[in-house]
Parts: sequence; structure tokens; C-alpha cells
Amino acid sequence: MNQHDSNPVHTAQGQSAPLWRLLQATATAVQATRQGRSLTAQLESLPAELRPGVQALSFQVLRQLGRATALRQLLARKTPPPAVDALLCSALALCWTDADAAYSIHTLVNQAVEAARQQRTTQAQSGFVNACLRRFMREREALVLRTDTDPQAQWNHPRWWVERLQVDHPYDWQSLLLVAQTPAPMTLRVNTRHHSVAEYQDLLDAMGVSSQAVGAQGLQLSKALPVHQLPGFSAGHVSVQDAAAQLAAPLLMQGMDSAAEWRILDACAAPGGKTGHLLEMYPHAHVLALDVDASRCERIHQNLQRLGVPAQVLAADAGQPETWWDGQLWDAILLDAPCTASGIVRRHPDVRWLRRPSDSGQLAKTQAKLLKALWPLLKPGGRMLYCTCSLFKAEGDEGVQAFLQRNTEAHLLPSPGHLIPGRLPAGLPVDHNPLGEHDGFYYALLEKHRV
Repeated sequence: MNQHDSNPVHTAQGQSAPLWRLLQATATAVQATRQGRSLTAQLESLPAELRPGVQALSFQVLRQLGRATALRQLLARKTPPPAVDALLCSALALCWTDADAAYSIHTLVNQAVEAARQQRTTQAQSGFVNACLRRFMREREALVLRTDTDPQAQWNHPRWWVERLQVDHPYDWQSLLLVAQTPAPMTLRVNTRHHSVAEYQDLLDAMGVSSQAVGAQGLQLSKALPVHQLPGFSAGHVSVQDAAAQLAAPLLMQGMDSAAEWRILDACAAPGGKTGHLLEMYPHAHVLALDVDASRCERIHQNLQRLGVPAQVLAADAGQPETWWDGQLWDAILLDAPCTASGIVRRHPDVRWLRRPSDSGQLAKTQAKLLKALWPLLKPGGRMLYCTCSLFKAEGDEGVQAFLQRNTEAHLLPSPGHLIPGRLPAGLPVDHNPLGEHDGFYYALLEKHRV
């Protein structure tokens, strides 16, 4: 039996795929990520039998790609062709340390060489891949030690990213980088129109799944479950949503009558998690959910249909109100602005390698344009909640302070600001539990002075 036949990886469908084939697909995903393509889109395009295994391997590789790249530079100072480099770095990322390794280093090396042999774009370089990995096996400890002084290898983030966190969060930058290396927990938002949080926790306990209450409506699970196994998921009894993201609706609407017919704009709404939360809490509200991408609007429709709540959903650019606004002012506006997503890198480990140093500044300009376009649409006395899932201050405090200087009728209400995982945030509604493990977020609640 060939080596590649003896290492099947069982998929969610009960079929098996040889490890070398999964390594091929993982290397292809890594190469595409380096070229600027989202990992999510790549995984969705894979055959179903490969997707779970490739996702697991890709996440692990992308979390260790800084170290792997530094090791490859020691093993082969001249950069090999992109497909070969991606395969070599993928193998090094998976076997540079024995901690949490799913396979022995010998198995990974053998299967990576087989992956090179089996693919046309790497076949001619299979001997080179074999030589590099065999040398790594012989000299692993010394090679790893030589990379320890490289910040990108040490922290597995681009050097510019590490330096920016050091400036923006001088007391928390190390913990933020360490947290980004760990898989995010699964957190649920309980729809309290159907169950209390405690009642739903009892349902999970009956399944043998322990959970911790977080926020006002959240449960953080001890282990992740497929959504179809969650009691009442298809009927809208519960949704998957990070604890930090669950703050949006209660922050925006705190103290407002839940029976009133408020006019609420969710300006960048896809995939609809926050829209659904608003309507769970304020079922009589008139909500307009916008997103510039028509295909993403379909996701909003699907989520709202599952929850059984109505909203108007429109594919439109929130920054161009003249193309969609009916002229009636809004009581509340939620602006979850496009950002670098630097706060959710533990869930999307490709983000750190997709972003460029200039992206934060460019996105800050987009955020400022959205604030400028939407602020006139808010009633006097109304509220706007500005949020991003970014840790960079250019997309948080700095942008909001600049907005406040330009708009003297805007008043900053008590707000969490930058939500740092592991640090108790300020400015939360009084009925909130601690958030547990959560993503990095920024929240600023703005009120328009009455004239």
C-alpha cells in the first residue's frame, strides 16, 4: 500500500480523502490568500467531501504562516514558484511544533512530498520539497530557534500589524496577538420571545453540552455544535452570534419603549444578525436593512425568515441616501461600518494576511463618508450606534473624535469604545453579564442634540 493510501482523513460525510489531497487543496488556498482572495470563498468552492478537512488544515496553517515563512526562508533563500512555496510553507506550518499537531512530522513530510508529486504545477519540484522538509526534520530545533527573533514568526502576524497594535494598545497588544491564535468559542444569542436564557441552557444541558451565560441573551458553549443540532434553531429560537456583536441592539435602543413603532435603519446589515436581534427586542419597529451587495441581501432575507421577523431589505449603498431614502428621519441608526476585521481574526485567520498597511486608512475614509452621509438622516434626539469589528484606532476612537469635532450637535453617550478580549468593558447596559471570550469590537453611541 502506498504511503498516501494509508492516511485517510474522514470527512463529515463519512467518506475519506488521502492527506496528500487535503494538503494540495490547503496549499492552493494559502496561495490564493497570499494573492488576496478570501478563504471563505475558496472553501465554499471546494467539493463537499474535502471542505471540513481543508478548513481545519487551512486555519492551522494560516495561524502559523509567519513562522512557516521564516523557516522556508532559511531552508530556501530563493523564493520557489508560488504553488511550491505555498505547499512547502503549509507543511512547515503544520509540523514546526508538536503542540496540537494532528499528525506526526514524518507523516506530514511524506504526504506533502506525495502532494507535490501528484500535482502538475509542483511535480517537477517534488525533489526540492522533499530535500527542504527532510533537512527541517534533521535540524528542526536549531532552525526554529533562529526564527525566534523575527516578530512575524514569533507572533504569526505581519510585522506592520504587530507594530500597529503596539501603538494602539500598548498594554494589551501581546494578549491580543495570543488570543488571535486560539479558535473562537461558539456563542449563541437566545431569542427570549421563545425561551429565557436559563431555559435554553437547560435544553443544552440535557444534550450534555455545558454553557456559560454571557451578556444579556448569550450562551457560550463548551464545544461547538452543528447548527442543525441546536434545539429550535430552524424555528428561530436561537442564533449564532459573538457576545461582542450581541451588544449592538441593546446599546442602540437601551431605555426605549419596546412596544413603540420606532423607525430604525440598519445601514450595513448583512448577514442580518444584528437586524434580527433588533426585531426580536423591538417587534413593532419599522426596520430598513441595507447592504450594497445584492447576494448578501439574500442572506439577510434568509436569517429574518428563520427568525420569523419582518423588515424591508434593500440592496443599496448606504453612503448614497439620495438613491434609496424616502425623506423621513430615523429614530435610530445602526452603522456597522466596513473595516479591516482585525478584531475577528481568530475566526478568520486569513484576514491578517489579506490586509495591507494602507487598508485601515482607506477604510477610515469610507467610514467617515458613511457617518457624514447618514447623520443628517437622524431625528433630533435620535441615536446612531457606530461600530466596527476592528482593533485599530483609526477605525474607532480616532474616526469618532474627528466626527465629533466636525458635528457639534453630536454628543457621545456612555459607550464601550474598543472592546478588548479579556478586559471588562465600560459603558455596558446594566443588565449585562460579563461577555466571556469575545471578538474585538468598537462601539460609539452618538446622540443628536435637539434644536
